[in-house]
Amino acid sequence: MKPYKALQPNKEYQLWDCLVIPFKIVPFHMIVKVINKLVTALIPSLQVLVIARFIDTADAVFHGQMSESSIYLPLVLLMLFIAHGYLNWSVMGVVDDTANMRLNKVLHSEMLRHRASLKYRYIEDTGAWDLISRTCGDPAGSVLNGFNLILGVAEIFIRVGSVLIILMTKALGVSIILLLVTIPLLFLAYKGGKATYQANVTAAKYSRRASYLHEVLSGRDAVNERAVFGFTDEVNREWLEKYEAARKINLKTNIKYYIRMKGASLITVLISLIITGVLAYLVMKGELSAGLFMGLVTASFSLVQMMSWTLANTMKQLSRQKEYLKDLTAVMGMETMPDVLENVEDVSEFPLESIKFIHVSFCYPGTNQYILKDMSFTMEKGKTYALAGANGAGKTTVVKLLTGLYDQYEGEIYINDRPLQSYSPAQLRSVFSVVYQDFCKYAVTLRQNLKLGQANEFSEERARRSLDAFGLSGIIGRFPDGLDTPLGKVTGDIDLSGGEWQRLALARLWYRDTPVFILDEPTAALDPVAESRMYSLFHKISQNKTTVFITHRLGAAKIADQILVIDDGRVAESGSHKELISLDGIYAGMYHRQKEWYEYGT
Repeated sequence: MKPYKALQPNKEYQLWDCLVIPFKIVPFHMIVKVINKLVTALIPSLQVLVIARFIDTADAVFHGQMSESSIYLPLVLLMLFIAHGYLNWSVMGVVDDTANMRLNKVLHSEMLRHRASLKYRYIEDTGAWDLISRTCGDPAGSVLNGFNLILGVAEIFIRVGSVLIILMTKALGVSIILLLVTIPLLFLAYKGGKATYQANVTAAKYSRRASYLHEVLSGRDAVNERAVFGFTDEVNREWLEKYEAARKINLKTNIKYYIRMKGASLITVLISLIITGVLAYLVMKGELSAGLFMGLVTASFSLVQMMSWTLANTMKQLSRQKEYLKDLTAVMGMETMPDVLENVEDVSEFPLESIKFIHVSFCYPGTNQYILKDMSFTMEKGKTYALAGANGAGKTTVVKLLTGLYDQYEGEIYINDRPLQSYSPAQLRSVFSVVYQDFCKYAVTLRQNLKLGQANEFSEERARRSLDAFGLSGIIGRFPDGLDTPLGKVTGDIDLSGGEWQRLALARLWYRDTPVFILDEPTAALDPVAESRMYSLFHKISQNKTTVFITHRLGAAKIADQILVIDDGRVAESGSHKELISLDGIYAGMYHRQKEWYEYGT
């Protein structure tokens, strides 16, 4: 039997799913919650009867019509109601916390897997990323909130219904009026909930920006530049602007909702007074006992309060929940890459012979501007290639297509004369290793930094050789826990220098030992001489590998067997450094201009 999968792709999620999903994952907890809600819902009507019995019995005992022992049962029942009110919230708090933890274990994991398998175009699309961010943050909490809201509505209707049954036996007309007033209140609340959610969606764009600026102002990463440049006041003004924009959007919506509901509540106050007057009249006529009068008046005021605020607020939240489920449906309907989460295959001996781009053209989704235009080139096994060109020429786009991040392109891309699209994402990851210009500094242990993305068992010998290859073997000796030392300011106090982080990124790539190494300007922060030395070192230790350097600084390109000069989305020139210099074309012009920059300061 397959394990239950809570989040299904291409499924239209409804409120019903907020009941089904928790019952499938934590059935015992949900049964406890349902029983508790049922008991809680019936208590107000039971209290009406018990309070009436208590007051009437007390009155009879006082006048000598009943023995004192008659008061004990209603008194004990009242004490039980009070004890339930004090203890219920803490007991159910434990149930909710444990249920949320187990739901989170399942739903958060499933949501992370779904996000990880989404096609790359959603990551670079601002609108899609906003949708993903607001939907995937706390799926367990959102689903459990929906479950609680549905139970809350059921509880309110049971409470209202049970009290109304008692009230109808004594004042049918009042009960009907109370029901008629409730209907417009529900409509206003539901409409207000929908408007509030949409306002939150708009405000979230400003809130995320404000959160980022808050981190810039208070986080550790920017502390040095804050001190040097003194930009706190300026960034703080921008943070305040974004924060205020989000606050005003939410405030405006909430004020409108409050005014509508406050006006409706005045009507319910009037109804409460009418109910009290009618019941008092029945007492004076002798049709209602004093005890039942007190119980019904107390219950009626509570009922009116519940229908004017509690029920209205619950319906508002339920409306917001439906909007969230629409967003969840949209996220789960996004296209994914099949098999993207498969383990990386061990193809260190992959018989790579060639990589070919044949008349490839590409524009990013949602745009009409072609980044690559009829591009063609061939790369052969064991050679070093450099993709050179100005910023924005399309160099990084070539890498994105080659590694399968985008698969909607014109023309053909082949690996070993086999179409690129016929390879699974796991196969492509096992063929290519990439270090990008904005490589990540993972705040995990040194061992985990090297092992990221590698499905095979960790080889400490190879790890040490990888570190040694890039001059990092000495850092193990100065770390208290060796390879198991946490790095970065998040997990500990041991951090690496900028250059050491760059070399660690290159060591991680070399540790993976894939057939093709791609360096997308990871050394752009270094000076040209240091960059050239780093590329030369990497070229030396990567013999028998197909290596691709991407750079717009040409000092490092000289070591390549072949340089592909990309201009306006095409391979405008190709050849060795000497051949391109003698051609006296685009590459030669770029090289001589850069050479003049370097010589100018000497």
